[in-house]
Amino acid sequence: MSNEKKRSAEAMTNWAIRCLEQQGATRDVAQSMASHLVAGDLLGFRTHGLLRLRYNLQALAKGATKGAGQPEVIERRAAIQLWDADLLSGLYVLPLAISRAIDMARDYGTGTLVIRRAQHVAALAVYLEQATQAGMLIQMMCSTPAQEVVAPHGAKSACFSPNPFAIGVPTAGQPVLLDMSLSMTAAGKVRTALAEGCQLPYPALITPAGDYSCDPQTFVAEKPSVLASLGGEQLGYKGTGLNLFSEFWTLGLSNYGRADAAAEDGDANTVWLQVVDPTALMTAGAFERQAQQLVNAVKAAEPIDPNQPVRVPGEGALATRERQLRQGISYSAATWSQLEWCAEFCQQPLP
Repeated sequence: MSNEKKRSAEAMTNWAIRCLEQQGATRDVAQSMASHLVAGDLLGFRTHGLLRLRYNLQALAKGATKGAGQPEVIERRAAIQLWDADLLSGLYVLPLAISRAIDMARDYGTGTLVIRRAQHVAALAVYLEQATQAGMLIQMMCSTPAQEVVAPHGAKSACFSPNPFAIGVPTAGQPVLLDMSLSMTAAGKVRTALAEGCQLPYPALITPAGDYSCDPQTFVAEKPSVLASLGGEQLGYKGTGLNLFSEFWTLGLSNYGRADAAAEDGDANTVWLQVVDPTALMTAGAFERQAQQLVNAVKAAEPIDPNQPVRVPGEGALATRERQLRQGISYSAATWSQLEWCAEFCQQPLP
């Protein structure tokens, strides 16, 4: 018999809001935090859904995350701004930033924001449709200046954070949604493998001896392993280049890099995001037609395995969301135990 739990997205969102408010978040902050965490679960980003609620509650309780306030605009020009989130939750700040970028794109064709010191933003994928539903393209990169867990190619010590990269693209049908780490895997997936007692599906860790490993236990050893850059043992130089790209565009452009980050910043992120309005370059609907042609070409490619048709990024996540909206969100026993901790911590019984 499975220990899996299923609950509606609405019930879990409302419960999470109550928990976050109980720890000091204002209603609007709590609503944004809860809805975007649940959105991660709906899309299948399990490590960045309500599994992150415990971290957020503890950070609010000890003041590491601010429960109210607005980001400060440090610098601005017509189509670009630098914000300091001052440890407000990224789950609250990023939707505000995307809304501002969309407004700039309507006026100037594009809008760019760099945001520093936003407490952990969770899954970038959950923000992309805010732009695609407005008919715009979006790209995002994220880094963590106080974190070093990813090794450059050829090294066995770390100097990068996992650095997710994401794009959202409107088409004539479903949007294309890509959210990927520039390391071989995310630290959250290693922790999930630890909690579930299983091995990683590929050697994504580098031990202190310099060996590539699938064993998540090495990640919590006395001398821990580090994450490999995307591409792994053979092609990790490509991942190293992409990690540098990410950190130049985030830490460099925010003027708040690894030498500046305070220890108390913890998991606080720096985010670079850019929105493009295609109608600045062509008539309305023309880009969506071109984008749909590209999607159709990908899906028409002959699959290696006829039972596994070729998919475009986001297709599986959107299908997962549709199913879970009908049937309820599935939570593993390991995740549910974390939610039980949150319920007891906040005296808010689970649905």
